This record gives sequence, structure tokens and C-alpha cells, in this order.
Amino acid sequence: MLEDKNQATSKLEDLGEFGLIDTLTEGFENKQKSTQLGIGDDAAILDFGNEEVVVSTDMLVEGVHFDVTYTPLKHLGYKAVVVNLSDIYAMNATPRQITFSMAVSSRYSVEALQEIYSGVKLACEFYNVDLVGGDTTSSLKGLVLSVTAIGTAPKEQIVKRKGASENDLICVSGDLGGAYMGLQILEREKAVFRENPEMQPDMSGNEYVLERQLKPEARRDVIKALGDMKIVPTSMIDISDGLASEIMHICKHNDCGAQIYEDKIPVDYHTYKAAEEFNFNATTAALNGGEDYELLFTIGQKDFEVVKGLPGISIIGHITDKGAGMNMVTRGEQHIELQAQGWNAFKNKSE
Repeated sequence: MLEDKNQATSKLEDLGEFGLIDTLTEGFENKQKSTQLGIGDDAAILDFGNEEVVVSTDMLVEGVHFDVTYTPLKHLGYKAVVVNLSDIYAMNATPRQITFSMAVSSRYSVEALQEIYSGVKLACEFYNVDLVGGDTTSSLKGLVLSVTAIGTAPKEQIVKRKGASENDLICVSGDLGGAYMGLQILEREKAVFRENPEMQPDMSGNEYVLERQLKPEARRDVIKALGDMKIVPTSMIDISDGLASEIMHICKHNDCGAQIYEDKIPVDYHTYKAAEEFNFNATTAALNGGEDYELLFTIGQKDFEVVKGLPGISIIGHITDKGAGMNMVTRGEQHIELQAQGWNAFKNKSE
């Protein structure tokens, strides 16, 4: 919820922009040697020595990417950071710093923004990154968050979307579809509340998929595991818009095709359970749901024996010739062409 109406709150205008920045960033500590100068000047100063630098920016808009009706503000701040760090890990790099910017309307109090920043701080501490700057400005309606993540990696370790070859194995981390099913539960309970405000939301038994939606994690553990085994993927991308869409990105960048197998796609029991409750196909949630922030990557055949033994990694298919297309083999041995039906920021929502 936005904030507790019974709690005393402070107005943004009472602090001013610089007072607000000081209030929100109090307690943040720099941990990276590369952070020469952080918050407090016209620009941050970063020194990365001989490493390559990777930068990613993402924006979250109220009413488009999140709903404060059911999104705790602390979780929102945490998630805003994590979704950007996921992009850095998808380059096989290590995130070092972030900037965090907000456009905020007058209906938000200082305390509400502090709650967002408490989530930002938690993410910074957990992933060992420094907050080194950002911006705050006013918004006529709602809340907009923008995060830029900066990371580094040795040149030979950086992995791009391009690099996969025919017969490379297609791998994914974790499990898929949970975030989408968590969203369906939240939207259902919101609709019930609107119809009858006296009704209490029923979230019991769905904690796993709710956490997948509200508080995802970036898969730095996967990057570490691959690094420990001296494996550099041939291509990689994070799964933000659905498995099918991300596979199509890989195929586009490598001018190739792909074949995956439905029975190899990892789906958690709780996701299956939630999908059944909604009379929804769990495989469809995995292919098109999005917001799982798992890693999709390809490896050479030579790394098969090592990767198949890594916990939490599933080999779901292989890269093919472009002429073979992009297909999923169903449990019934049917070949279905993959379609990009995941998140589209500019799709007409009335369609």
C-alpha cells in the first residue's frame, strides 16, 4: 500500500531537493574500490583499471510496471535495483555501482520515499553495490523509478547475446512462470477488494509465486558457479519478457534457429498449482509470462558434462540451423513454433 494514513508524514516541499537527497541516502556506504567519489558532487568518479565496463538502464512506471495497491514500497525499491543488476549478470559481469532516480507526485510523503530507499539499500548491501548518484524530480501523476547499473568484467569473460553456434546447448537457471502466476493472484485479490473492501485477501499457499513477482533475485550465484567451473557461455540474456521472447532474441542475434523441449522447461510445483487454480497452462506462463529474471544461456557441447551437474541449471534444447526455425517439442511430440507473446511496453492494453 502507498502509506499508512494514520502515520505522521513529512511533506517533500519542507525538505527541498537537496535535503530530500540527504535524507534518503543517509546510511549508504561505499564498498567498491572503484568508487572514488559517490553521492554529493556533480558526478560520480569511478576507476575500473583494466576491466571492461558494462552499463544498463531500466525504468519502472507506476500503472505500467507496478501497482502500489499490492506492491510494498520496500519491495519496489529492492526490485527496481535487482532487475537492473540482472542485466549486468547476463553479460557475465559483476555489478559495482548504481544510480537511482525518481519522479514523484505530491501524494507521496517523505516517509513513503524512505521506504522505497530502504529497499534500495537492502539490495545494495545484499549484492555489494554502491549507490553513487541519481536524481529526484516532480511528477504530475504517480511514481517513476529509473536505475542505471554499472558493472565490470575482464574482456575475455564478457558474454553477449551474439556468440551461439549450431548445436550449442540451451540452458536456463531456476524455474519459470512463477512471477506471472504471482501477478495473477495479486490482480485477482485486488479485484475482489474493489468489489468488497471488507474482504481480506487470500494469499495462503501462494507465498512462493508472490515472492517471485514482488521480490525477485538476480542470479549472481549462477554466474559464480559457471566462473568456478571455468565455463564462459557462448551467449546469454536474462529472462524478463518470457522464455520464448528471449530465445527469439538469441536466434535473431546469431542468425540461427532453436529447438526446446516442453518437458525440460523447469516449472516449480507452486507455479503448476497456481496455474491449475486459474485454469491456465503452466508452460504458457513459462514461455510468455516474464519477470522471472532467470538466465538463459548457451554452451558448447564440450561443457555438457560439467553443466548438467550444476544444481539449478536445466538444459532445455539446442541451437539449430536458421532454416529449422524456432520450435518447442511438446510432451505429445508435436512441434510448435515459438511466438513472442511476452511483455510489450507499447502494446495497446485494450487489445
